Amino acid sequence: MRPQSEFEQEVAQLIVESLNLEDIGAPDIDPDDALFGEGLGLDSIDALELALAISQKYSVQLKADDANVQEVFGSLGSLSAYVAENAP
Repeated sequence: MRPQSEFEQEVAQLIVESLNLEDIGAPDIDPDDALFGEGLGLDSIDALELALAISQKYSVQLKADDANVQEVFGSLGSLSAYVAENAP
């Protein structure tokens, strides 16, 4: 597991808090592991809740019909990078 950057830590904490994850803490999320399926095990409802939390906190819109949405939600690292690049 590679260490989380400071911003990845912030986004990981948002994931844990917004999805009420009880079995995992923010430091336990590997920045390179998948968020969905075999990785963290999130589902489509989690994606909607997470997109809303990101929109509220960072003013970054993530839409299901975006061509790169699967890539953005691929891992903590890719999600954090997308939010950092697109936040106002």
